[in-house]
Amino acid sequence: MGKHILLLGAPGAGKGTQSKRLASEFDLEHVTTGDALRANKDMDISDMDFEYDTPRAYMDAGELVPDDVVNEIVKTALQSADGYVLDGYPRNLDQAEYLSEITDLDAVLYLDVSEEELVDRLTGRRVCPECGSNYHVEFAPPAEEGVCDECGADLIQRDDDTEATVRERLSVYHENTEPVVDHYREEGVLVEIDGEQTPDDVFEDVASVVDDA
Repeated sequence: MGKHILLLGAPGAGKGTQSKRLASEFDLEHVTTGDALRANKDMDISDMDFEYDTPRAYMDAGELVPDDVVNEIVKTALQSADGYVLDGYPRNLDQAEYLSEITDLDAVLYLDVSEEELVDRLTGRRVCPECGSNYHVEFAPPAEEGVCDECGADLIQRDDDTEATVRERLSVYHENTEPVVDHYREEGVLVEIDGEQTPDDVFEDVASVVDDA
């Protein structure tokens, strides 16, 4: 039986990077809400009495997919996985309650990163509008400042990476998802990892917890 791992952390804490490494190291499925939604966007939800009959219709309309639909999709993804790393769910306490009904977790990890560090990480991202290459002014800079290594185009900062937008994203996270972290902390199952170490050191800490789970 594969292990059931939940990875929590704010935007910019490194959940995606660590989840992918865990998935390949321990032969687990990397389950993200976004991927699960995309994989099941044509799922028939007509029996759920919602405005639309498929998740795709919500996405096409630019509307948030309701919690109940997200729950069903995550349930489907987890049931088809032998073991998994869950990343980006649960986003709120209702989803955390639902998760406890459909699966047992072997480990709950929280990547702890300070607000200022998160802002630095998220606002430092630069992308190439021509070929889509990603850079970071501090952690992965291009050879020549502001210019794409791959195709020579001028790099841009996305609107959703500006400081005002980043701080707004973090405040939404604190409001909705921080209670989820507190919930697992109160249950005594939360393992806190210093997310400000190098990615390799973070992975070493994360992997040793999963090893023992």
